[in-house]
Amino acid sequence: MDFRILFLGLCAWSALPALGQKSKVEEIRIGGYVGGRIHTCIEHRVKSQDVEHLVEPFRHREETSLWQSEFFGKWLLGAVSSYEYCKDPVLLEQIKSGVQSFMQTQTPDGYIGNYKPEARLTNWDIWGRKYSALALVAYYRLTGDRAALNAAMRSVDYLMEQLHEQNLDIARTGNYFGMASCSILEPVVYLYDITREQRYLDFAKEIVTGIEREGSSQLITKALRDVPVFQRSAYPASWWSFENGQKAYEMMSCYEGLVELGRVLDDPLYKEAAERTAESIRRDEINIAGSGAAFECWYGGKEKQTLPAYHTMETCVTFTYMQFCNRLWRDTGNALYVEEFERTMYNALFASMKHDGGQISKYSPLEGRRQPGEEQCGMHINCCNANGPRGFALIPKMAVATREDGIFLNLYVPMEAQVKTGKKNTVALKVETDYPVNGKVNIGVNPQKEERFKLALRIPSCINGVSATVNGQVQEVLHQGGYLCLDRTWKRGDEVVLEFGIQTQVVKDHNHQAVVRGPLVFARDSRFGDGDVDECAVIQSDGQGVVQATVRENVPGSFAWITLEVPTVLGTDLEDPANKTAKPIRFCDFASSGNDWAQKGRYRVWIPQTLHVMTEPYRKY
Repeated sequence: MDFRILFLGLCAWSALPALGQKSKVEEIRIGGYVGGRIHTCIEHRVKSQDVEHLVEPFRHREETSLWQSEFFGKWLLGAVSSYEYCKDPVLLEQIKSGVQSFMQTQTPDGYIGNYKPEARLTNWDIWGRKYSALALVAYYRLTGDRAALNAAMRSVDYLMEQLHEQNLDIARTGNYFGMASCSILEPVVYLYDITREQRYLDFAKEIVTGIEREGSSQLITKALRDVPVFQRSAYPASWWSFENGQKAYEMMSCYEGLVELGRVLDDPLYKEAAERTAESIRRDEINIAGSGAAFECWYGGKEKQTLPAYHTMETCVTFTYMQFCNRLWRDTGNALYVEEFERTMYNALFASMKHDGGQISKYSPLEGRRQPGEEQCGMHINCCNANGPRGFALIPKMAVATREDGIFLNLYVPMEAQVKTGKKNTVALKVETDYPVNGKVNIGVNPQKEERFKLALRIPSCINGVSATVNGQVQEVLHQGGYLCLDRTWKRGDEVVLEFGIQTQVVKDHNHQAVVRGPLVFARDSRFGDGDVDECAVIQSDGQGVVQATVRENVPGSFAWITLEVPTVLGTDLEDPANKTAKPIRFCDFASSGNDWAQKGRYRVWIPQTLHVMTEPYRKY
């Protein structure tokens, strides 16, 4: 399916103006399960971080090959976004203190990093500088602290000076066809947007020239030729090397910068390349839980997702895919990007965090067990523990958003939000729902004063039918997978009611079965104690794949958010009469499966389907 022609929404919207424009969503509070997960991440992962430990490497500058210099920037980006949501003064003080310590490490020439002078511009040095610049810009936007902006400018100015003095092409530095280094394009564009200093725009164009040179990643050319992301380069002789062009996280990071550059230049080519790449990722790589990659690289993984694989679903890939979808939604208004964001959020992202919020897993495979990632670079942290909280902090920004004169309700979670309109009015939104457990959504719309504006309500494509009313009056819904745009004069006390049909269904792939309900994926978990989770089975469903499952939410004493009792025939033995009859087998939402990270436990999404050769369908195997 082609992102260029797919727009199932009921209305079209033009792109936002300046990159730094503040959201008109002034305040939002999310409740229920989703709000609880966000709160847990902020309290137990973001605020628990020893920030001085992350700053310390910048004081020594002895590195030659590793990536310690990414950790502070990643943490700060997550902390700033978390503060924008929760407005916690304790977190703000932690952020300010960390930034002051960090800026004090900048050398007189502008360098912020931890590489020895003779090793700079190699390996992960520019990648780390990217995160430092991004974090300083984010802090400047939060506080208006000009010192942070100046530090970011001096850092990028010094990088430009080094590259020009050494006559180096940035796309020939670092790792993975230069994608790690070239991802600094994003903060460079931000600096141009803020300052309008021509040198930053010139540098941004220089980075793109390097990307497009023969022998480089050619991210625009290969995207416009529809080269799948897992075929962007030859199989490398050495996996962790410059010659591996399928590194997922770094590739998407470059496209994020290209999208921002396209907006500055008002050139649709960059967005076109990003959208075609996003379509390849969705079509070829993203699995049922909304993530992908193995050993951190694209590998055509969607087709192979029923096969156990080493090191799948890195959390850095999970978050960056969510951010990529959020960025493309912002520029296109295409609800398909919200669909992808929602699926990834509920499944891969939530699965990555331990139940107590203390750690983010490095990998979250579709079967097995979760565990802490290794401590990297001689520090008490790794890339995913630093990066994962950014995914949780992104949820409020996607839940309610504004575009032009319209308010978009993208995620159906219990929440209250205050949104400014173009006429200096404030609209209070209140959403009451337990979606996606069930399908009823009540939306209270309360403007301070009567005003006509558009309220765009996303209609998920993963549901089974929908009805909508405004103050009891039935509304016509033409499409699922787009938006119901209500353009009317709103007044205090108005209420919108949505009723989504949500069914439990079985999905089949390569002689395996998985259970889904709306955007949620489910898994067997050994803690239920109802059999071997790896045993073959036949999940009972009707001709349309609908499963008559019992749904239970927040069962007292259970480890799971949602439990399904699914009628299932287990094993290969039909001699025993007890095995001929389906029995209820418990599945839990994928995020809850293995959430204690216990080494004795095991979970599984894709269940092997037992062949029955007395039935015709077996022949396709």
